[in-house]
Amino acid sequence: MQAEEHADPPPPDATAPAGLAGLVGGSPAGVAVFDTALRYVYVNAALERVNGVPAAAHLGRTPAEVLPEVDGRTDLMAQVLADGRSREFTTSGRTWADFDAPCRYWRVACHRFEQDGRVRGLVAVAQEITATSTQHEELERARSYLTLLDTAAVSIGTTLDVQATCQELAEFVVPVMADVAVVETVPVEDGHPRREPPPGVLRLRRAGVAAVPELADLVDRFGGAGEDVEYQEGTAVPRCLAADQPVIENLAGDERFIRSLLTPERFAAYRAIGLHSAVVVPLTARGRPLGALSLLRAGDSPPFTEGLDVVVARTLAGRAAVDVDHAYRYTHEHHVARELQRSLLSEPRGPGHGIEIASLYLPAGAGAVVGGDWYDAIPLQGGRHLKVMGDVMGHGVEAAVAMSNYRSMLRIMADDDQPPHRILERLDKAVEQSGLDRAATCLVVVVDRRRGICEVASAGHPPPVFIDPGEPRARVARVPVGPPLGTGMGGYRTAVMPCGPGTVLFMYTDGLVERRGEDIDVSIQRLSRLTMPVSGRLEDLLDEVVDRFADAAEDDIAVLVSRSRGH
Repeated sequence: MQAEEHADPPPPDATAPAGLAGLVGGSPAGVAVFDTALRYVYVNAALERVNGVPAAAHLGRTPAEVLPEVDGRTDLMAQVLADGRSREFTTSGRTWADFDAPCRYWRVACHRFEQDGRVRGLVAVAQEITATSTQHEELERARSYLTLLDTAAVSIGTTLDVQATCQELAEFVVPVMADVAVVETVPVEDGHPRREPPPGVLRLRRAGVAAVPELADLVDRFGGAGEDVEYQEGTAVPRCLAADQPVIENLAGDERFIRSLLTPERFAAYRAIGLHSAVVVPLTARGRPLGALSLLRAGDSPPFTEGLDVVVARTLAGRAAVDVDHAYRYTHEHHVARELQRSLLSEPRGPGHGIEIASLYLPAGAGAVVGGDWYDAIPLQGGRHLKVMGDVMGHGVEAAVAMSNYRSMLRIMADDDQPPHRILERLDKAVEQSGLDRAATCLVVVVDRRRGICEVASAGHPPPVFIDPGEPRARVARVPVGPPLGTGMGGYRTAVMPCGPGTVLFMYTDGLVERRGEDIDVSIQRLSRLTMPVSGRLEDLLDEVVDRFADAAEDDIAVLVSRSRGH
């Protein structure tokens, strides 16, 4: 590249300081003399080399004409000419000596000189400080990275959701570390059929994407979170995961781009965004690859280099990988517990002719760990039937397994046709002997529809509610409450109360009524306002319960309702 030619430049100012070449010609600092129109009248050899323009090509021209890519700060130079006060300033840009190199920096001192009482021009001395400026930028970047690492723990992994964690990671590193960040995960077995990728192709699930505002719309062309993305074998992401090592790609040419991408569409998207540099770091936990974090830079952002960029990116990815692993393990446990509880909470079989029964189970929320609620209905001799509602302490797989054990033991004991308090006493001892380390509340009700009564006993469980036909309010039963099962304390008692044909027996777990900051007795009395819907259907009663209580629930809800239709 050559400097622009200037037609008929004015002759050099003959008033340049005499002997200047002898004084500064060999100086390592760049020296220039300007006339009062800020045109070059002299440059020394050092400045000639820095600018990449012969000395003669400077003369009679302004800095902007000789060096169009350098901010010459001619405004400050004009002020020096005007008031005679010397000034120093920093300038930056690219010269013809190395036009394709990154931006360079110089510290410039300007002094006005006079002759015979007249202002003749300026002397400018320039010293390159690019290395110093680069070091300062590196220091500032290091400080910002340290701040980033300090806040990572409270910004990433705030939930036990894999996609939410990955999105937090992507948003966390933009714009401090990258213009675009993408987090992709290795697909896990979730019971859903998946189409196998073509040979030599790695398929990942995009789980998090973030970009600086000016690139956000263009980044959408890459696909959003939840989409599958395919990579050819040998490209950056597969290489990163195969070696469990960071991979840096400075994408300078089209050929390199084509080799790094799978489709022409993605190549066009990269080019439209102006991406030129990428670093890919693995997400690895317990020796297992979980995915990859890709950081990309565009436009004037500097390319990624070995060192600080990679160290910080890998540290953040390592921390996030632990959170992603926890989320995967939680999701797996949640799924197992949910399936186990679902199998145990299948709709109870009707205990006999003339008995209606319906049930409801609602988890506390999509992110909650499944609890240990259970219910059952067991036919007995003489037209009687037994209803059970229980709640194992705690949540998760262990609670669901304990729930299964409680339910199995109670079914065995129900066959002996004992009153409810005897069933609870035997179950309490059996639990103590079995080694189960989870206590449970339990409500046992034996319904004798021929006699129109219920026998009720409670092991620390909320009382049943009776909805009598034609009555404006439901009855909250007064039941002696013994200790929870598994304590070995016993002391259960049976209460007898009316439960004639058409009366609805309403049993539930405490998740239905318990509210933070409210006395449990007050919460239970709220159930006295329950009434049968106009349809008279038990299923519609459960729908009403969901509408009235589910939104405020903080724990799992289980409800079992039944009704006798005469003898």
